[in-house]
Amino acid sequence: QVQLQESGPGLVKPSQTLSLTCTVSGGSITTNGYSWTWIRQPPGKGLEWMGSITFSGNTYYSPSLKSRTSISRDTSKNHITLQLSSVTPEDTAVYYCARDSWAVVDGTLDYYYAMDYWGKGTLVTVSS
Repeated sequence: QVQLQESGPGLVKPSQTLSLTCTVSGGSITTNGYSWTWIRQPPGKGLEWMGSITFSGNTYYSPSLKSRTSISRDTSKNHITLQLSSVTPEDTAVYYCARDSWAVVDGTLDYYYAMDYWGKGTLVTVSS
């Protein structure tokens, strides 16, 4: 039921700010127990967690990107926004948004975690 869709320009010039929007449907970004995450994958490289925003609006960032990264939300539009400033060609990547979920395991007091829904991703190229 929950669907996520990344959108934004596919080409950004060096030194400018990359801005992407994750549109969430089928669920509210303010529902308790969920957070919303941005992940990226440069060509030929592994996945990199960038940061998250919780259902209450708290944000957390990768230490390597914290100085350049801002994640925000528009609750009226069910949007999660990523801004990455001062971009370089090394920021070229497929950018994904995903939902983080925690739940109680039936019959126990244990919890499990999952990034249970992902968008398809969008390629952003940083080039002059």
